[in-house]
Amino acid sequence: MSNRTWYIAIDGKQAGPYPEDQFLEFIANGQVDRNSLVWSEGMSAWQRAGYVPGLFAPAQPPVAAPAPRRPGAFQPPGAVAPTYDGDAGPEDRLDAEFSALPLFGRALLYAIGMALVVTAPWAATSFYRWVVARIRVPGRPGLAFEGKPGDIWWVFVLIGLPGIGGFFALFLTVTAIRWVVSNLSSEGRRLPLTFTGGVWAYIGWVLLFVVSIYTVIGWAWVVAAAMRWFCRNIHGTTRAVSFVGGGWQILWRTVVVSLASALIIPIPWMMRWYYRWYASQVAIG
Repeated sequence: MSNRTWYIAIDGKQAGPYPEDQFLEFIANGQVDRNSLVWSEGMSAWQRAGYVPGLFAPAQPPVAAPAPRRPGAFQPPGAVAPTYDGDAGPEDRLDAEFSALPLFGRALLYAIGMALVVTAPWAATSFYRWVVARIRVPGRPGLAFEGKPGDIWWVFVLIGLPGIGGFFALFLTVTAIRWVVSNLSSEGRRLPLTFTGGVWAYIGWVLLFVVSIYTVIGWAWVVAAAMRWFCRNIHGTTRAVSFVGGGWQILWRTVVVSLASALIIPIPWMMRWYYRWYASQVAIG
């Protein structure tokens, strides 16, 4: 039996720690169900028990129910509860388990593969597959990307061709986004997800971003708003997808990354920090 111990939230208060054998008895007799908030060492935040891999069958997820919204609620003894901003609880956030050097290497290979044009479909597919496999979604274990290089190879080739730009490239980008979203799976089962954002709306966001650069800092709020638009247009799940990051958060992080990256060596670690933050601002609820 594992030496792992568990905490349970009961009537708004923390109970525990309980040894794992006793905790499993609570599950067996119904004292802990799929909607119970639980925490154990190694978990980044409190989660509903039905979202913790191995506790309940994947085919029986917890029903939607409000989660604690106060930072630090049910903070385990000796553990530091993660802080968060926005309306979503930390148990509903995405997490990206990137390692700095592999992420940098994969991004470099992706850039080179796209620049060579002919290899663009393989470079893009390989990069998406690697990234998606490292994203953790509450209630969706084993997330994977199942797209193949031959699916829309012409899109990536045309994007990489010199002289293909402007509005045409933006049309192609939206096609690629829809392809990526529709090829996500969980535990080998294709998810019924679609991206419904319109091409002209996407072009509008790109143009607004270009104009906002002249305001020096306004672009950060445009990026935050564009991310919220992007998440709102992901459909096919019973849980709403939203982006809760704000303009100031994007701005100061980008400044830090830019300054640190000027030293060259910190680039892989800055990339990891920056992209993990973006992933953590995507809330599922």
